[in-house]
Amino acid sequence: MTRQIIKLFAGAMVAAASSMLASAAEDKDFGNPVIEEPSLFVSEKSGRFGGQTVKYTTIAGDTFVRGKDGEPIASFFSMAYIKQDVKDPATRPVTFVFNGGPGSASMWLHMGVFGPKRVVIPSDPADDGAPPYQTVDNPETVLDVTDLVFIDPVGTGLSRALKDEDPRNHWGVLEDGKSVAAFVRQWIDDNNRWNSPKFIAGESYGTVRASVMADELTNRHNIGLNGIMLISAVLDYQNSRIQNGSIMSYVSFLPSYAATAWYHNQLPNKPEDLTAFLDEVRDFARNEYATALIEGNRMSAEREAAIIDKLHAYTGLRKSYLKATNMRIHVFRFFKELMRDEGKVVGRLDSRYLGEEPDAAGEFFLGDPFSYASGNAFNVAINDHLKNFMGVNLKNRIYNMSARNENRWKWNWNIWGKNVPNGGRMVNVIPHLGKAMRRNDDMHVLVTSGYYDFATPFFGAENALAEVDILKDKVHYTYYEAGHMMYVHEPSRIQFLNDIRSFIEDYDRQ
Repeated sequence: MTRQIIKLFAGAMVAAASSMLASAAEDKDFGNPVIEEPSLFVSEKSGRFGGQTVKYTTIAGDTFVRGKDGEPIASFFSMAYIKQDVKDPATRPVTFVFNGGPGSASMWLHMGVFGPKRVVIPSDPADDGAPPYQTVDNPETVLDVTDLVFIDPVGTGLSRALKDEDPRNHWGVLEDGKSVAAFVRQWIDDNNRWNSPKFIAGESYGTVRASVMADELTNRHNIGLNGIMLISAVLDYQNSRIQNGSIMSYVSFLPSYAATAWYHNQLPNKPEDLTAFLDEVRDFARNEYATALIEGNRMSAEREAAIIDKLHAYTGLRKSYLKATNMRIHVFRFFKELMRDEGKVVGRLDSRYLGEEPDAAGEFFLGDPFSYASGNAFNVAINDHLKNFMGVNLKNRIYNMSARNENRWKWNWNIWGKNVPNGGRMVNVIPHLGKAMRRNDDMHVLVTSGYYDFATPFFGAENALAEVDILKDKVHYTYYEAGHMMYVHEPSRIQFLNDIRSFIEDYDRQ
């Protein structure tokens, strides 16, 4: 090799090495904020909750979660309401509250139902409009029976990954559950609440997180939970996500179709009693309908016609449409099809809501009428609440409604630890929840569902919790004539909080 070639080769190697180092440095630059010390904002308040006067402390601030080397890897910004003058913490429950997404902040449960203040939006399906929004006292919430800690996972709210920590280490079914469980363990230690009765309350995807956390807290951190509140539960995705070949999804959505058709007066013969009607639809769905879907093209024409007659009676959809779809009703088609002749689409998160779209012939709706009718008020309310009620003043961080706004956002759906088809999106966390239930005799589960919820259909939750991993005697169900966020409906909000209070008060049921 000549000297010139050697020099060229050496130069190329140096350039390549420099490029690799630059690339590595670039990969390490996750854009994480510099948070040298935890921020803490504390104030003292008083209010009436559950008919009792409660003096309490608000604590909003950072909790550092550390890696194996003891260095901080993430800062969780939580908002806590702690009753004052409690002599023995073992007599005072604490409840950890979070939303789902994945990638959602906790503002919905915080400002919608559980916090000491709540934002007022229309109880009946209507747009929340523009500010100013009314924020009022929330005397029905459960601060009389439990302290409350609202958790924003990494990338949401004011919580962030730190230094050279890749936030994707916290974004995934297992990664997220372990991350939030690590925060709970740290918060318990920091606040000396080891012997307090402990609950977790998760909404929507937060019920996936709650199931993984229950397993993680029980079997890794040795922290027993007294109860889990699964709000609008999604636990086994085959029951709540339409996919070719997924018979259980069609079965699980059918009672929600029936409830929605009942609400909008689309049934050929509307019964008076919704509860009894849905019991009838459930029975049909898990017996005749499920069997018919399994039978497939082996079914006789007479049997097919009989099943279609029942589906028409329960959904209001045209018989010709039901035959054309092979009796398989795709949920996103249903939104458009139910009231197509009236030019209306029904909501996904709350099918009481209606929208009008310019294309009445389309197959799918253009947007969820509930989502675009309700989001503004919650975002305004939480930002106003943090600054003006809790005294939070952080100029270098923006409150993220969703971690999807963050750089490098990507969720890991794989829970098997190896490559799987579809990235593992047909997630099932029932084994995690079941293991935690079997290893803790005192832990019970409350499942709260809205009849008009297509994001997490109530029959889907029932079917998931009927799997053999679950101890059925420790599962308790409540239902509401509302949607995914049942608490936006005023009668349902009151009933929901009463149900939650009763569940917490019974923590020593064993």
